[in-house]
Amino acid sequence: MDIKVIAASVDPLDKAKDIADTLSYPVGYEVSRETADRLGSYWEDRRGIIQPSEFLIDGDGVIKACSYSDGPIGRIDPQDVMKVVTFMESQKK
Repeated sequence: MDIKVIAASVDPLDKAKDIADTLSYPVGYEVSRETADRLGSYWEDRRGIIQPSEFLIDGDGVIKACSYSDGPIGRIDPQDVMKVVTFMESQKK
C-alpha cells in the first residue's frame, strides 16, 4: 500500500540501533520531553519516557489520524491503518 513506518524512542542511539536492526523501518532515538510536549504527548516523569503517540500522515504531511496513550492499551493496529488508508483513498474518487 506504499505506507511508510517511522518509529522513535527515548533510548540512546546504541540501544535504538539494536532495536532498529531487527526492524524494516527507521527508528529515531533520544526523544526528549520537549519533543513530547510539541507532539502533545504524555510524558511520564517517573520513568522519563514518552507514552505511545501514533500518527497517520498523508503524502502532503497532513495528520489524518492520531492516537495517544498513557499505557500499553490503545496502540494503532497495522490492519486498521490499512482500512483507514483504503477508506481515504476511496473518498478521493
